Amino acid sequence: MAEPSDLGAMVRMLMDIEEIKKLKAKYWRCVDKKSWDELAEVFAEDATADYDPKTHLEGREAILKFLKDSLGAKTAITAHGGHNPEIEITGETTARGIWALQDYLIMQPNTRLTGYGYYEDEYVKVDGRWKKKSTRITRIVEEWNMTKR
Repeated sequence: MAEPSDLGAMVRMLMDIEEIKKLKAKYWRCVDKKSWDELAEVFAEDATADYDPKTHLEGREAILKFLKDSLGAKTAITAHGGHNPEIEITGETTARGIWALQDYLIMQPNTRLTGYGYYEDEYVKVDGRWKKKSTRITRIVEEWNMTKR
């Protein structure tokens, strides 16, 4: 989308970018706190997710089920952090973003993962609210630590 030529359009674009930043922060917070009902608010109904090369999910319910099944156990502790957002408003109701990712996962009793990579997201505005339309993680580093007990 071209740069807005008037101040009002510029303010709307900046407000949209801030709303998308909040949406992404909510996503990570809800995953880490296992707030599954609130996490459902983040995704469009027809969202897609690619969490690794073998995991392609279609639809909000499939994404939520995958996250609950893989990270929902009391023995799974996660801490996600994202930074350096590159957000582009591509239309009145569409946007895309790239986020740097650092996460730490503890899968009890003996597996730890520290990961680094990037999220590539597409967003859509539904009923005036931004939602994730698609998300894809590309990991560039995974540091596994498995201890024997």
